[in-house]
Formats: sequence, structure tokens, C-alpha cells
Amino acid sequence: MPVAAQVMRHASARPGRIAVSGPGGDLSYAELAARAARAARGLAGEGVGPGALVAVAQADPVALLVAVLAADLAGATPLLCDHAWSEERRAQVMAAVPVAARFDVPLPEADGPPVRHRPAPHDLTWACFSSGSTGRPRAVVRTRGSWTGSFGHLDEMTGIGPEDVVLIPGPLVSSLYGFAAVHTLAAGATAVVPGRWSPGGLAEQLRRATVVHVVPHRLPAVLDALEAGHGSAGGRLRTAVVGGAALDAAARTRAAAAGVRVVSYYGATELSFVAVDADGAGLRPFPGVEIDVRVLPGQVLGEVWVRSPWLCEGYLAGATGPLRQDDGGWMTVGDLAEPHRPGEVLRLRGRGDGAIQTGGATVVPEDVEEVLRKVPGVDDVVVVGTPHPYLGAVVTAVVEGAVEGEGVVRAALEAAARAELDPAQRPRRWYAAPSLPRTPSGKPARGLIAARLAAGDDPGLRRLA
Repeated sequence: MPVAAQVMRHASARPGRIAVSGPGGDLSYAELAARAARAARGLAGEGVGPGALVAVAQADPVALLVAVLAADLAGATPLLCDHAWSEERRAQVMAAVPVAARFDVPLPEADGPPVRHRPAPHDLTWACFSSGSTGRPRAVVRTRGSWTGSFGHLDEMTGIGPEDVVLIPGPLVSSLYGFAAVHTLAAGATAVVPGRWSPGGLAEQLRRATVVHVVPHRLPAVLDALEAGHGSAGGRLRTAVVGGAALDAAARTRAAAAGVRVVSYYGATELSFVAVDADGAGLRPFPGVEIDVRVLPGQVLGEVWVRSPWLCEGYLAGATGPLRQDDGGWMTVGDLAEPHRPGEVLRLRGRGDGAIQTGGATVVPEDVEEVLRKVPGVDDVVVVGTPHPYLGAVVTAVVEGAVEGEGVVRAALEAAARAELDPAQRPRRWYAAPSLPRTPSGKPARGLIAARLAAGDDPGLRRLA
């Protein structure tokens, strides 16, 4: 999916056009292309060539993009890792996903002849970790064509072109924001990449932006900044591309009142684009996508299965996860929807495997439970999602056990979560129970526990202060 060839063409046609704007300043397309070319020669000097998997974890988002483009020029596959991981987490990930080289600082650069690699649609050109994969490192790998082939459709829907300034206010290790950045470069536009969400800098960033990519719970803050600026902050903003979770209809109405068109979509790290709502009328299949909602006998909802050119190649190193594929080339990550027929709106209803959608991230409960079960005093634990007005849901842990007669100490649980879990995975709500309800097979009854939390009247569940 990296777009080094497109960046080189833009550098030749419009060398002075600003390509990226990051915390350390701006780079023109000519400067970005030159840095990527030198870094590709640096990779070659390190013995990194076609087919190699290269872990990159630069804290500076511009340096990270340079590394991604350099890997593309060298024919290697960049594996995007979080620069904030502890050394223990890095070691865990590297053991699970063997790489040829790892770079946590800007790539070494070298002068010399250009590194030649002829790009092809089937090249493996992007790998990143799916949300909520700390306990079991789960890296999704993609071909170039699985994302670049969708660019033209997104351009048509959003109007993004070379004159745009696109604000991407999140970490590029997220597939949503990483896609937004390389799509912007492919279009020859300017990518504003602060590297993280920064409410204090939002108004200034919006003064430049014509387009913003966000997850749904961030859109209200964007609209707040627009309204507070009375047209001066973000006066040029015309389009918000919103993906990752359900979008509140009120937010779309607010955006329209501010003169901002919302293009929202449903997808997954593994599936890329599945369905899009470009006008508020509901989700319909993204171009090239076939959708099959498979409803089992006696069930009301079914699993969403997808077949399209935009699907990933799977998980690296044989990792397991929610992704499944059948013999017909259809894939699913376990999302549920109402029965669907061609031409109808897709009505999503959550995850069938208990996965939690929180603020645009997908958290697998079993990954969190694996970490928390190691805390002394925890006999067992169940992790579910409980409703939240802005995030959609928050990770909630119910622990079974006894410490000092009062249940499990929250401080110990939080310490374990901070040490071994990514921020999106860490529970925000904690409960204790003398015993967890269980299924006939002896497993904790996750659905029953979630229902009792929602009802809020179970005396056996005690909120941990």
C-alpha cells in the first residue's frame, strides 16, 4: 500500500508543494522524496531488500512516513509498531513476528544511486497490529493493490485532490490514520500529521485543513473548534471522513450546519472498506464490495461476510484472531447485522464474538482477560463493553476472587493493565463479584454478565472504587 512511486511523481511535477506537516515542520514533495530515497539506500546498506519485514516505530510521524516510503522503494514490507511500547512489549512482539530489522529512530540515510524495485499490486507493502492485540500479537499484512486500488473510489466520494490539506489527528500505527496519510500523499495533497490527538492544537490545525479524517467520538470536538472559531478556525474545512464505529446522526446534522460534509464508513483493519454512507441515508457497499449477512436458523442477526479486492492477506506468523475466511474467498471478523439483501442499507448490530468497539478501536476481551488473570487474588475475570455516550463503549472488567475480604485490589489490576495493555485495552470500569455466573460447560457467562451490568441492579456486582 505505500505509495513511493506516486510521491516521486509528485516531487517531479510539483517539487515545492508541501507533502507533510508534522511536529517538526514541513517537508515539500521534493524533500520527502529525497529523504525517502536516501533512507532506502540506508536500508539496502543494512541488507534489507525485497520481501524483508522491517519493524518501524519512529515517534515522529514524518520520520515514520519516510521509513514506510523507504521500505517501499527497497521492496520491503514495513511493520508499523507503537513507539510508546515498553521494551518488554517490543520483545514480545518481535518474538511473535520475526523481522529482518527494527528501527525505533529515523532510518540511516546514504547517498548514491537510487534503489530500484518495480512496484506491483501483489507486493506485501503494509503491516500493522490490529486494535487490542497486546496479549496475542496479531499483525495484519496487506498487498499494495488492496488499498491503492480503493483510492480512486474514495477520491470520488470525498473530492480529495492535490489542492487539499488533510488533517490526520491520530497515530499512524492505526490503520485508519495510516491509510489516510498515504492516501493523501498518493493524491498529491498535504498531510498534516501531528502524530496524536491534541485538543489544544486542534483549532490551529483546522485553520489550514480542507479535509479531516477522524473516528466518530472525535468529530464533536472538531465541530466544537469550528463553532468556537466563528468561521476563522477551520473556515476552509469542507469534508470530514469518519470511520471506525457508528456515527451519531446528531453529529452529522451539526456538521452540515457548520458547512462540513460527512462521509462515514464501516470497515476493519482486516477488511478495509466494507460500506459507506456518503449522504446520511445509511451504509451501502463500498465499490467493489459484496456483502453477505449469514443468519443461522433461529437467529435474528447474522455475521457480516465480505468479498472484495480490498481484503487483507491475513495475519503474520500464523497468528489467530477474529478473521475467518471460507473457500469462496469471503472473510468475516464476526460483526453482526440485520438480514441484508442487495440494494438495501446495511444495519450493523455489534460484534458476535464479544469484541468491544471503543472510540474507534476494537478490543478483544480474551486478550485483556489473559493479562488480568495473572494478578494475585484473581480467580477469574470477564471483560465486556458497557455503553458510553462518546466512545460507544468502554472496556469493563468483572473480577472473581477475594483479597483482604473485599475482592481484588483495583490498584494491582490497574498496574497490570498499564504494564501490559495498550491504552484502548485498559478497563475504565472495574467490578468485583464473589462468583461469576457460568454456562453449563463451566465458562463464565459473558452475555449474562453484560446484561446484569446494563440493568444495574445486581447486588452481587460491586463497583471497585
